Amino acid sequence: MRMRLFAFLALALVILTATAGVACADAYKAEDNRLSSGAITMEQIMRDGGTVGWIIIALSVATLAVVIEVGVNVRRDKICRPELIDEVEALLEEDELQEALELCESEPNFFTNMMAAGLSRASLGYDEIKTAMENRGGVEVLHLMQKVGWVLWLSNIGPLLGLFGTVTGMIAAFNVIKALGAAVTPTDLAYGISSALITTFDGLVVSMPAVTAYQYFRDKVTKIAIDFGTIGEDMIQRFRGR
Repeated sequence: MRMRLFAFLALALVILTATAGVACADAYKAEDNRLSSGAITMEQIMRDGGTVGWIIIALSVATLAVVIEVGVNVRRDKICRPELIDEVEALLEEDELQEALELCESEPNFFTNMMAAGLSRASLGYDEIKTAMENRGGVEVLHLMQKVGWVLWLSNIGPLLGLFGTVTGMIAAFNVIKALGAAVTPTDLAYGISSALITTFDGLVVSMPAVTAYQYFRDKVTKIAIDFGTIGEDMIQRFRGR
């Protein structure tokens, strides 16, 4: 439900931006057609991009929705409530091992799954607890990275679609040359070449922010894993030497 809401809001934003871009482009042309003729406008992007351009625009909406969804959910306090961490620690301080384990199992998330894996092997000693927690922590990191990985996938698809549009645009331009022969003019080739370059532009516009977002979220997942790992390791120090 939340994903659909973000997608709808993103689509509305794109439509409003497109409408405003066309209006501004028209006003700018009316004021000075000579200067605006060489500018890239939203109208040109929508018109010359063709089918591939529209696919890239749809991809940009999906990318924005995914980035928002990941940004909302990949947060330490969202993944595990601070109060829950405090409750687990309080139970361990009182040597209520079974209660702590049951609490972790009743509210599964990155931190509690990691702690439950370790506490379930408490009878085997500190080293076994730590190894179990590290193994489970690695699994939880992979789960988070699967969510973040969608951002990387979308960032890779954008340039590929742009390249596909470039190829089809150049094919169209050469088809014009083939059809008109020596009578061909630059104006005859303009649409195909413009379509080729516009789709490349569109793909890069989608890809660059998405790559930046992926790098940010990947670093954030690493920090979350380190924070939870540090907290968990501090909690199990009491088992050292038992």
